[in-house]
Amino acid sequence: MQFIALIYSTPGSEPPHGSPEFDAFMQGYFALTAKLKADGAYLAGEGLKPVQTATSVRLRGGKVETMDGPFAETKEHLGGFYLFNVENLEAAIAYAAMIPSVAWGTVELRPVMEYN
Repeated sequence: MQFIALIYSTPGSEPPHGSPEFDAFMQGYFALTAKLKADGAYLAGEGLKPVQTATSVRLRGGKVETMDGPFAETKEHLGGFYLFNVENLEAAIAYAAMIPSVAWGTVELRPVMEYN
């Protein structure tokens, strides 16, 4: 089964960029990515730029509308994702629990629809 792990956190909750704590935090991500690849579960994963860089797009009445910023205002922001292929939800949860941001944010797991 394919799962996407959507990684949410409150801005400023992670270690400050450029600090030794941030370097250790990022090493956790690099280690998890290496483990997922070694286990044959890794499909994709990336961090996202801040929500201030987002553009939301809609089509209304045949016209394209754009808005600066994310679709929804929320306390926690989507900061990145992993896409992995595992046997079941329990395996997905085990990997999600290894995502460094889970210590202060939230990881939302969602099965990916597979069309035949």
